[in-house]
Amino acid sequence: MLPWKHAVRALSVLLLTAAATLAPTAASAAPERAGTVAAATHRGWNDFSCKPSAAHPRPVVLVHGTFGNSVDNWLGLAPYLVNRGYCVFSLDYGQLPGVPFFHGLGPVEASAGQLATYVDRVLAATGAPEVDLVGHSQGGMMPRWYLKFLGGADKVNALVGIAPNSHGTTLLGLTRLLPYFPGVEDLISAGTPGLADQVAGSPFVTKLNEGGDTVPGVRYHVIATRYDEVVTPYRSQFLSGPNVTNVLIQDKCALDLSEHVAIGTVDRVTFHEVANALDPARATPTTCLSVIG
Repeated sequence: MLPWKHAVRALSVLLLTAAATLAPTAASAAPERAGTVAAATHRGWNDFSCKPSAAHPRPVVLVHGTFGNSVDNWLGLAPYLVNRGYCVFSLDYGQLPGVPFFHGLGPVEASAGQLATYVDRVLAATGAPEVDLVGHSQGGMMPRWYLKFLGGADKVNALVGIAPNSHGTTLLGLTRLLPYFPGVEDLISAGTPGLADQVAGSPFVTKLNEGGDTVPGVRYHVIATRYDEVVTPYRSQFLSGPNVTNVLIQDKCALDLSEHVAIGTVDRVTFHEVANALDPARATPTTCLSVIG
């Protein structure tokens, strides 16, 4: 893809931010949302009566990305994992008042507290001692705050990050232009603090990565795409430390053209790699043929 097309995609993220911030709450949103969540439960995930099996003893908690939610982000991956025998759960976090559906926009530190509460709920319901976390974009980064500062390391076996903004993003360099537009940075921080937290070099990102990327006792598995136009540079997604596996999905399938959204929502090559990360003892090679697996 040509560089200017990457820039257009990145700029669209900023425009979507404004649209989400200004969107009114529709009176019909609640019934529609309830129906969507019910449909997800009927498809096998967010079923709090699910008990983990001996083959898959840990429930999987899916953590959506910025502008995502607990259902829409996982219409592909959640059924994929349920069909493989996992108890699968997903949460909404980072909600802003008056902004339905588009979540992950609140302060990331507060979102990590919401994740902590949700993990406790899943553990209480399933009786499992630990969960595995799978997150897309912000959802692959925010849990690291939970692991590092909120006691999550004692309750999490593995964190699988799909295109995570592990060290913040330059958004193809656009964030470096913010100082040249007085007031814009303050507007983003006030209106959508979750976005401001994710900018490379932000106070949040700096504190998150002080002292190392990882904490003891947790396995980390990062899956990135070279065509990512949102979390840039894409190699900034990779983590350093013990118990870390970093995967570029094109090294598994050179024909995989997934960009930032597709890798977390529809790419079955990535889904196969996620399944390998959750159950490394039964892992099989991830290849282009994984799309039919």
